[in-house]
Amino acid sequence: MDTKTKEQLENTLMLYIHIPFCLRKCRYCDFLSFSSCTEKAMDSYTQALVREIAYYGSRTNMPVSSVFLGGGTPSLLPAGDLETIMEAIKEHFDLQADAECTIEANPGTITFDKAQIMKRIGINRVSIGVQTFNDRLLKTLGRIHTEKQAEESLGLFQNAGFDNLSVDLMPGLPGQTVQDVTDSICKAVSLGVTHLSCYSLIVEEGTEFYRLFQKGQLPLPDEDTERTMYHEAVKTLRSLGFERYEISNFSKPGFQSRHNSGYWMRRPYLGLGLGASSLYDETRWHNTQNLAEYNKLAQADSVEISLKGIRRDVEKMTIKDQMEEFMFLGLRMDRGITYSDFKRLFKKDLYQVYGNAIEKHCQDGLLCKEEDRLHLTDRGVDLSNQVFVDFLID
Repeated sequence: MDTKTKEQLENTLMLYIHIPFCLRKCRYCDFLSFSSCTEKAMDSYTQALVREIAYYGSRTNMPVSSVFLGGGTPSLLPAGDLETIMEAIKEHFDLQADAECTIEANPGTITFDKAQIMKRIGINRVSIGVQTFNDRLLKTLGRIHTEKQAEESLGLFQNAGFDNLSVDLMPGLPGQTVQDVTDSICKAVSLGVTHLSCYSLIVEEGTEFYRLFQKGQLPLPDEDTERTMYHEAVKTLRSLGFERYEISNFSKPGFQSRHNSGYWMRRPYLGLGLGASSLYDETRWHNTQNLAEYNKLAQADSVEISLKGIRRDVEKMTIKDQMEEFMFLGLRMDRGITYSDFKRLFKKDLYQVYGNAIEKHCQDGLLCKEEDRLHLTDRGVDLSNQVFVDFLID
């Protein structure tokens, strides 16, 4: 995390906007999304979302440093609905002039005209869910696009004037080789992307992949192969001029995701839309996952009462909770955490709280102390979960 990015996030708010519609549910996906996406359904959802945006925008005066439209497949929304959402954000929130505004897009859902409209309404960053540039593996995943369509989508955004393009790639797929992973990385970089997210496949309960896994019919790479995939990905990306700034995220200099960095730095954010999670005033909650219940916002006499009725799992975080999150989220970043930030936030010395855990993992070669900074070593990244668990306070 560079100093400029950190300063850009100080005393600002982030917005996450959830768009739950997809053309088809992928075989590995457990995200909150639906394959029914008629224009009527999307328009109704947009109306409810705009009322939530207006409500929260009138109750905070914090400048907004980033907006992230995630899903689902936000690029499926009609251009008119996208414009309505962005205009509502600009009207009701103090959106910084240089705010990072990202939309997730899937290949096969983009036209040049829609890409131009996205650019015109203020979206300036695109995160494209490619997962792999390999048609055989795309078919295994149940993706709706081909390698060629992924290339074409990147080209459409570039021709529309986007220069901040991220691609999601997924190691650890059934039948995937180490060479498959590095080939996809090289392909993405050759197509001009400035950011890559590489999150390994997790087989989630309730997905088609989970059912196949339970039957022994999902040929996943073994643990050693998956770690080799990760190490080769890191090595390849470094050779191509990409910096790792978080365990699974890489960028060219100056193209770190401001929004995702804010999550790891525990900046306040509002999650708006179906099932979206928030961290505001050290309180966490998420919205209902029932679409019909959420859509009632559009017609509610009292938005405030309606919103209170759809909040779930509201939790005021204790200082203990905050310190734990500060450590295991902050240590995900290559820069790690600083002793001075811990002292400033919690009025306690880091060693008074976590001295034993720090010494243990420094001796094991998993953590490294550098003046004011504490960060994972390369070996510590491999064993990060073992490190993080020791920063939970009994």
